[in-house]
Amino acid sequence: MPVSAPLGEFEVVVLLAVLHLGARSEQAYGSTIRDEIAARAHRPFARGALYVTLDRLEAKGLLASRLTGATPRRDNRPKRVFKVTPTGLRAVRQSVAVVTNMQRGLEPLLEEP
Repeated sequence: MPVSAPLGEFEVVVLLAVLHLGARSEQAYGSTIRDEIAARAHRPFARGALYVTLDRLEAKGLLASRLTGATPRRDNRPKRVFKVTPTGLRAVRQSVAVVTNMQRGLEPLLEEP
């Protein structure tokens, strides 16, 4: 089932980061998502852009979040942990497939000289 609206590049990057972190249970929260994107994408972005995007993806039904227990280490504030929903996974697959299909046949042009 196709997702109704195409995803933006940063939305795809955020969903992929959450998927990477989701393999390590309870690890997909704001600062770890930010670190994952910085480590893998090597691109700067504002912290606020991440949180706006997380909220937007959750509103679209592509992410789900829940609060974990507060700890003294976090000044007794709970952590908001994210996971990709089945709809979000379909959206990522669709977005990656579009880019892969568009790239097909251009490999000689896209290779480093």
